[in-house]
Amino acid sequence: MWQVYHTPHTIEEALELLAKHQTDARLMAGGTDLLIELERGLRSPQVIIDISRIPSLETITQDEHKVIHLGPLVTHNQVVGSEICNQWAYPLVKACWEVGAPQIRNRGTVAGNLVTASPANDTITPLWALGAEVTLQSTRGSRTLPFEEFFLGVRQTALEPDEMVVDIAFPAIERYQIGTFLKLGLRRAQAISVVNVAVVLTMLADTVTQARVTLGSVAPTIIRARDAERFLTGKVLTPEVITRAGSLAAQPIMPISDIRGSAEYRRYMAEVLTRHALQALCDGTERDPIPPRPIMLWGNTHGHFPTSYDGALVHTRTGDEPIVTHINGIPTTIHGANDKTLLRMLREDAGLIGTKEGCAEGECGACTVFLDGIAVMSCLVPAPRAHGSQIITIEGLADGDNLHPVQQAFIDAGAVQCGYCTPGFIMSGASLLAERQRPTRDELKQAITGNLCRCTGYYKILQALEKAAQG
Repeated sequence: MWQVYHTPHTIEEALELLAKHQTDARLMAGGTDLLIELERGLRSPQVIIDISRIPSLETITQDEHKVIHLGPLVTHNQVVGSEICNQWAYPLVKACWEVGAPQIRNRGTVAGNLVTASPANDTITPLWALGAEVTLQSTRGSRTLPFEEFFLGVRQTALEPDEMVVDIAFPAIERYQIGTFLKLGLRRAQAISVVNVAVVLTMLADTVTQARVTLGSVAPTIIRARDAERFLTGKVLTPEVITRAGSLAAQPIMPISDIRGSAEYRRYMAEVLTRHALQALCDGTERDPIPPRPIMLWGNTHGHFPTSYDGALVHTRTGDEPIVTHINGIPTTIHGANDKTLLRMLREDAGLIGTKEGCAEGECGACTVFLDGIAVMSCLVPAPRAHGSQIITIEGLADGDNLHPVQQAFIDAGAVQCGYCTPGFIMSGASLLAERQRPTRDELKQAITGNLCRCTGYYKILQALEKAAQG
């Protein structure tokens, strides 16, 4: 898929590589979008620059001016788990919770979501409503752009070939402000937005003094519903005001018809979602949809991948640089997999065929493994990323002849039909039990939102997970 895979150790090294290779190179952080584009032939960079090992880029901080800063490696799940974001950036937390599945949220970054620049990407809408800006850096210097200047069209940004996003910044929501995010998808999880909306209101008692309403997946870029914002200013959120604001919000949008919905449906649902968001803010129920302790599939970790290793790395397609890793606790050196995904390296080079390829697009979860203790979709992890890491596959769950409790429960409950999806379900279940000792049924369901089974109604799978959780 690529000719050269660089893993720099510093931002300076990454920027020098970008300056050298320009349009022949692509930065990779989580890779959940880029690897799909590579598989589909939408992009064909000769050089990959993986910045995921650069220390201190996955921090979430708040400065003395109450501005929140997200580093370029901050993942969606890290936002969901952040006390700062939960208290002062709830619309973004809600959007990150709606992205993909736990395994995707563990790798996918907010910065990557912005750079991909699809109008259906969930995090852009709330960040736009929060007044976010991005700082871009190159060897030539740095510049900071508001979202209005950064996003130029469908999958088009002002990012130059030698630049990378180094900071995402936005003002924290004040105590007199409220906000939320709503999304319409075609299924409950792993859904691309048909329409999404973010609303941030500044309040004086029960009166709106300022409003920001943004809509996604309804135009080439995110839309500010300025007529609705002006109308809401000075109003109390009565049913009549909410209805009128919803109608005004849908007026400036320019939706298209595609496989997920017609333009007419998107226009109608933009109005409906705006009304629902405003009603939730009026009722004070905007925080109800997110569980108080969301399931991350972080296992026993804190959700941060280790970044330390000795210096920069280079893996070439035709060279003999090995991938040196630990798989199921065994030191392993693999040659000839430098241009593969982790999934294919495990199956084709390590001979571990328990991890399955169901979709190769991060949709089905059959390829779930643990990367440094965190559940990920191995089809969306480049093989060189395994260098210096700890990988656990379905073959490594058992303790000698003693099966893992989830494996044994699947046998006892008969939670298998064709069995193809089973390794992924078991890995997600094992990660859940490491994270939560006595999970509720709702938490069991959260844990398997990234795993699809084409044979069953999930009843036996949930029964097996409940059995394993009971000990």
